[in-house]
Amino acid sequence: MKKISLAFLLLLLFKAAVTTAQAPSASRHKIAIFAPLYLDSAFDAAGNYRYNKTFPKFLNPGLEFVQGAELAADSLQKTGVPLDVYIYDSRSASTPMARQINSTELQNVEMIIGQANTQDVRLLAEAAVRKKVPFISATLPNDGGVFNNPYFVILNSTLRTHCESIYTYLQKYHPADHIVLFTKSGAQEEQIKTYFTQMSQLTNAARLKMDMVTIGNQISTYSLSSKLDSTRKNICIVGSLNEEFGKDMAQGLASISHTYPVSIIGMPTWDGINFNGSDFKDVEIMYTTPFYYGNPDKLNTEITTDFEVKTKGKPSDMYYRGYEVMLHFALLLLKTGKDVASNLTEKGNTVFTQFDIQPVFLNPQNMTLDYFENKKLYFVRTLNGVKNLQY
Repeated sequence: MKKISLAFLLLLLFKAAVTTAQAPSASRHKIAIFAPLYLDSAFDAAGNYRYNKTFPKFLNPGLEFVQGAELAADSLQKTGVPLDVYIYDSRSASTPMARQINSTELQNVEMIIGQANTQDVRLLAEAAVRKKVPFISATLPNDGGVFNNPYFVILNSTLRTHCESIYTYLQKYHPADHIVLFTKSGAQEEQIKTYFTQMSQLTNAARLKMDMVTIGNQISTYSLSSKLDSTRKNICIVGSLNEEFGKDMAQGLASISHTYPVSIIGMPTWDGINFNGSDFKDVEIMYTTPFYYGNPDKLNTEITTDFEVKTKGKPSDMYYRGYEVMLHFALLLLKTGKDVASNLTEKGNTVFTQFDIQPVFLNPQNMTLDYFENKKLYFVRTLNGVKNLQY
């Protein structure tokens, strides 16, 4: 099976890259990438592949992220830039991440990039503080409990930022429409309601009139229509990260859209929901995302083709994420050198996504910088199966 053998070859190459890193010369810049490659799970002690002719799905995200990052690094290195990139398997059983972080190889590292979960983010953020180098968290959409850390960068914007952006968007484009926030019961949903309430209290512009409605486990057309206005446009925000609830709500609202004009706004998890089909015919659905790879420009096409040639498969967003995060921040490091941590908010070096990295002060009264966060969000509009950028 050609597809499996090529993916297997790539995994072998990454295994070699993880286990054969050498310390670079002092004159070269050094970036460390941590990603869940699960090499110890994929290979036994003798180096034999465990899964015969299959390729488990759990290996894909880390593998594709690293493959994209390596392609970007290779492109830079071909131009002769003094850059060394080192890959570490955050799921290594033989060498736990805490040991990898404290290894001699990482003594002179100038930047850390991580495709990391909450526990990993904490370890890497602590290492960044000790080493006084930036840690770029490329995938986790929250702070992981990390505060008071001027070296920590959240690229995958937090839920608070998504809610703030939706509120600002509605102030600009729908201030006179009927706005309803639908949620279900749950701690996360309560947090979403809190964020919208805080925005209403803190805004310097005109406050939105927003009804907040909690929907039970059974979503009925009556429970939805009773909260809508048939005489004007209804902006319906579905305030939950639960994809099943989100899709059920969208279907319910779409089913009554012939009587109650609706425009539906969802959460960033809606990027994974398929809104094609007759259930959503002629209904505008939007969601926010900090990353958008839907524009088939020349670079996008080239690296997609490179992936397809090597693997005979289609890349996921992790491949593009790895490529653009590596290229964007490597260029920033090459430009600013030892001052890179002081220049994280610098604009430019846009690959696919426009980042707007800003300092975050969770408690403005004491003016303690807690972390940096990407505040640029895209509004993706889906109508009759066609996606495009709305805002």
